[in-house]
Amino acid sequence: MTAQLRPLADLRVVELSVAGSAATCASFMVAFGAQLVRIGRVDAPSSVDAAMSGFTSVDFGADRETMPVDLKSAAGRETVLRLVERADAVIEGFRPGVAERLGLGPEECLARNPRLVYCRATGWGQQGEQAGVAGHDTNFVAVSGALRALARDGSAPIVPLNLIGEMAGGLHAALALVSSVHHSRRTGAGVVIDVAQAETAAALMRSVYAMHAAGDWTDPGRNHLDGGAPFFNVYETSDAEYVAVTAIEPHRYELLLRGLGLDPAELPAQLDRDSWPRMTERLAAVFRTRTRSEWCDLLERSEVCLTPVLSLDEAPSHPVNAVRGVFDPLPRLAPPMWSAEPGNERWWAECPVPK
Repeated sequence: MTAQLRPLADLRVVELSVAGSAATCASFMVAFGAQLVRIGRVDAPSSVDAAMSGFTSVDFGADRETMPVDLKSAAGRETVLRLVERADAVIEGFRPGVAERLGLGPEECLARNPRLVYCRATGWGQQGEQAGVAGHDTNFVAVSGALRALARDGSAPIVPLNLIGEMAGGLHAALALVSSVHHSRRTGAGVVIDVAQAETAAALMRSVYAMHAAGDWTDPGRNHLDGGAPFFNVYETSDAEYVAVTAIEPHRYELLLRGLGLDPAELPAQLDRDSWPRMTERLAAVFRTRTRSEWCDLLERSEVCLTPVLSLDEAPSHPVNAVRGVFDPLPRLAPPMWSAEPGNERWWAECPVPK
């Protein structure tokens, strides 16, 4: 088998281990080949592992090597700063002021390495009265407006796992980091990045806010993209499973109706909002007449844009996942790519921890 391409193999990164989007950013860096060393506590499991204790048996730092360092000691602090001298970037996700109190803030690190990219990935960001307040993924998504938009017909908002805050925030930080390294290498100037999950979640809502400003977005659960439209929805089948339908384009919606045995000429126009609740119920009644498998056999390979809603046990065997080798056993963070020469493995070994 051909080795995976490592486009960031020449990128040296120091991660000051902490849970949240900073850890997610680090995982993205490793997935694309960066040479990353995670600085963990000497007297306890990493903060990533500790934060997830009791929730999962998965080690969220297993994809990268950990160097135990006592950050509260002068020797430990010097060890990290020696790593910083040879690194391209630092990733940290502490509350504001913690890195500075440890002597590892942007000022101290850039003094050692003026070309350094210092990436701060947190929930609230570094400024304002909220910056030092405790919070987790759902809190950050809540203040962006995204969580309230994930409600239907007056029901409580649906918690979107940790996808919109932590995962998207980590990806946002990873893109900012790589872009800033490109800038630093071109100009010789260091960069300090401040990525907040709350801000990332709001940015992901850009198109929704644009529709809201134009008067084309009403109460949650009554819009094009939130389950309010019959052509962009999830329907239960006769075997208590579900199918996802996204027949947005007019010709796809017509194909959907005909596939359900309905005559488009006898039904309201696709964009008649007043008819959406009735049409959703009508489509729901039809979908409940067959099993998920039967509907997929009929429409999944058509232009309707219909797919099964799969469980975690089912998803790995779906053809699109199987052919791309997505699960092994967990999904990759990087797409499958071709071979490349390996980078300088374990560059941090040249900066040993003092005895």
